[in-house]
Amino acid sequence: MTEPTAAQRLSRLATTGKTLAATMARDMQAIRERDPAARSDLEIVTCYPGLHALWLHRLAHTLWRRQVPLLPRLVSQFGRFVTGIEIHPGATLGEGFFIDHGAGVVIGETSEVGENVTVYQGVTLGGTGKESGKRHPTVGDNVVIGAGAFLLGSIKVGDNARIGSGSVVIHDVPPNSTVVGNPGRPVISRGMKVGIPDIDYTHLPDPVAEAMKCLVRRVVQLENELKELRDTVAQPGELAASGPVAGERTERSDLTADPACGLVRTDDDPGR
Repeated sequence: MTEPTAAQRLSRLATTGKTLAATMARDMQAIRERDPAARSDLEIVTCYPGLHALWLHRLAHTLWRRQVPLLPRLVSQFGRFVTGIEIHPGATLGEGFFIDHGAGVVIGETSEVGENVTVYQGVTLGGTGKESGKRHPTVGDNVVIGAGAFLLGSIKVGDNARIGSGSVVIHDVPPNSTVVGNPGRPVISRGMKVGIPDIDYTHLPDPVAEAMKCLVRRVVQLENELKELRDTVAQPGELAASGPVAGERTERSDLTADPACGLVRTDDDPGR
């Protein structure tokens, strides 16, 4: 294999420079489009640490692809020191990538991010520590990742997905879905809410109150039965139901309480 000439090297360098400049211009445009706080290009260039970290990464990634030793990592570490954002030079970030606020963002070596992706502070695209090779997430186009979210492992996040703040995502995310929670689970898929049981915490049953209601019903029932018995016994020529006859045992009948009260059957007097 012949070595490229000096002219060829200069041509490649010029092409790379033009491509890099166009990509960096697109990064600025993404901030203008998505951050209403951006007032001017000068403000964007001077006051957005996410942009500074991204531009340094663009340079480091270009050197990384050309297999330049050590220098890409030095550029990456300088960016981390200046901005608090750590992006491995091996990570692939598409055009229109926007890091809003930025502090604490970490993007691992084998991460692949599509176009027009927005991430907020504290986001981690990391590994699980149990893999080798491709061990970081692959993120599609037009994805928004909320503050403090963790995307771990060689997972895939589909186009137009939304990751809620503080979510921990360890499984693939379908396109056009919204994922929240720890572990992350879809709550919206293709514009429709995913069915989640809705527990009524306001109207929970009170077992004590229910038992008391049953007891009241049972007392009323027994009082009515007793009144009927007294009315029957108190007919003319019959002994009034004023009490048991002296010397005569009083029999007890079996009574079964309302089953809904959770009460047991009352047995006969063991002394019978």
